[in-house]
Amino acid sequence: MHSQREGEVRVIKVGPLGPFSNNAYVLIDPATNQSFIVDAPAEGERLLEAARGTQVQRIIMTHRHSDHWATIDALKEATGAPVYCHEADREAHADKVDGTLTDGQEIPLGQLRVRVIHTPGHTAGSICLLVGRHLIAGDTLFPGGPGHTNQPEELQEEIRSIVERLYSLPDDTAVYPGHGDDVTIGCSKEEYAVFASREHPHDLCGDVLWEGE
Repeated sequence: MHSQREGEVRVIKVGPLGPFSNNAYVLIDPATNQSFIVDAPAEGERLLEAARGTQVQRIIMTHRHSDHWATIDALKEATGAPVYCHEADREAHADKVDGTLTDGQEIPLGQLRVRVIHTPGHTAGSICLLVGRHLIAGDTLFPGGPGHTNQPEELQEEIRSIVERLYSLPDDTAVYPGHGDDVTIGCSKEEYAVFASREHPHDLCGDVLWEGE
């Protein structure tokens, strides 16, 4: 478990969790003790431990892939909190979802505001969450590259999402991904510059590294 604080927002990173080494997060407004849980992978009891003593207002899902939903029923039952995701990823988990989120929406968390950034590519409904200089990135952006894609069109869409929606954020914005280590927007932009300087095959997709061959 890892915790960072910036101003009035507290971000707790919990992971790696389960067979896919997921990360999940608890966002807390210390002024009101209200919180959001972000994603529900295996070992959800560790998320509940991280959120203990707070008032969980929502469970927000970054995208539809099942490894991020493994303990959604247990978390929902334990907290009584409603579950939200983007409309484009709702169908796979329709019986779990209480509401959907839209691009640019600002969700109140106590005295804070958490902004939804729609970043399609990895999935049609992938979202990132921005609070202060903290970006919960789901599987959209990792240290070294973008999230996995199955088709070249998906990779191009994901790159547009990253470049147009995320790289406009301040360079010192911390990026917390759905798996693995953290990175900053500035560091990621430097990695992407290497990728952008090279020619690539038209059918490129899959697990792509910005600085890979």
